[in-house]
Amino acid sequence: MSIDVFSAHRHVERIALDPARTAVIVVDMINEFCKPGGKMVLPGYEVLVEPQLRVIEAARAAGAPVIWVHDSHRKGMRREREFLKRTPHGEEGSWATEIIDDLGARPDEIHVIKHRYSSFFQTDLDLVLKDMQCDQLVVFGVVTNICVRSTVHDAFFNGYEVVVPRDCCAATGPREQESTLYDIATHFGIVADSRAVAAALAGGAAIENEDIAA
Repeated sequence: MSIDVFSAHRHVERIALDPARTAVIVVDMINEFCKPGGKMVLPGYEVLVEPQLRVIEAARAAGAPVIWVHDSHRKGMRREREFLKRTPHGEEGSWATEIIDDLGARPDEIHVIKHRYSSFFQTDLDLVLKDMQCDQLVVFGVVTNICVRSTVHDAFFNGYEVVVPRDCCAATGPREQESTLYDIATHFGIVADSRAVAAALAGGAAIENEDIAA
């Protein structure tokens, strides 16, 4: 497919990640969305683990912080906004909201609790990033077209440079995956893959924005 006329008005972009300015944000890789027994399991999360670990380990080796975002919801809310649209999920303090063991999240790393799709909306993530002096973000997780997308939008609106490794994300379907990555690449950030991001963190190699079909 050819690029749409509106989105054709874009700059050719590349970015060099500086580990001193970069944070990796892992969105909602929690039991509720990935593991048997979760209330809203996305099939096939397993394919994300290897590329995600590639980026996570490169970040740790380079001294860039890894930030784990947990979708979590309190019991007894009279009008939980997400539950107006989605099956109740992610009960606060339960197994459901814990990061999957496959990724080896560390307790001494930064953990952010969110109650809406965006990792920024009324959380302290923006404050944390400012205190860490990070203005370049690598964002990935599940699902691409909801919580990852919302986080990327807010990151862009707040002035951050954003990179999304496509093989570290999964959407609710193939159409949604490609459409969301296309929109991110043309309007909100840079889309690459995990190997390019890991190389950039390790040695400063520039990341080229992928040309994704409309």
